[in-house]
Amino acid sequence: MKERIAHICSLLSKADVFADVGCDHGYMAEYMLENGLCRKAYIADISAKSLKKAETLLARHIAEGRCIPVVSDGLDGLPEKCDLVLIAGMGGEEIVKILSRAYLPEHFLLQPMKNSEKLRRYLVGRGARIERDYTFSEGTSRRIYYDLIAGSAEGRDTYSEREFRYGRDNLNGNSPYPFLSQMQEELEKTQRRLSFMQSEKNARIFSARKTELEEIIYALQTHPGDRK
Repeated sequence: MKERIAHICSLLSKADVFADVGCDHGYMAEYMLENGLCRKAYIADISAKSLKKAETLLARHIAEGRCIPVVSDGLDGLPEKCDLVLIAGMGGEEIVKILSRAYLPEHFLLQPMKNSEKLRRYLVGRGARIERDYTFSEGTSRRIYYDLIAGSAEGRDTYSEREFRYGRDNLNGNSPYPFLSQMQEELEKTQRRLSFMQSEKNARIFSARKTELEEIIYALQTHPGDRK
């Protein structure tokens, strides 16, 4: 199992009815069912061909009636509400579109591949409570960074502008995951781009970003909180 998938599985909690939207191979639903974490699981994908992979993996659970495959664009085609919904491996804008057309799940676990800021803004604007919001990584020689956002439908949250951009747990220093390394890499990229920048307008934008990254790195290094 890939590091990314294993990490996401470790954050899944017990539920009555679970849904994995954009389920790919179906590993997360298998984890929920095999570990007795849900009574029923829906696996959903917009493509019937893609869904076949998960159906093959979960054939026994499907035969037992505990896993229901659905060709669906998001939550639209599911016949009932699910109290835990996982959406992983999609862009933040696509996740927003899926949630905008449906109910906000009682509990959700979201792993956007990009546009995490837009997803955070949507969730807070919709009245959700974000309980975990941090960065984790996969790989050693070349790290790939992922954001993970978990929360619930009830309990309206508030976020600062910087928390919207970077994730609250990351900035609070309460995450044992490699946000600091990611910020250091981003600072190096920004400094390189600044050295070749000719446009005065772009130079101001990247200079402001450099300052912000330096402030974040300094805060994490001097007040690391519980971060390991």
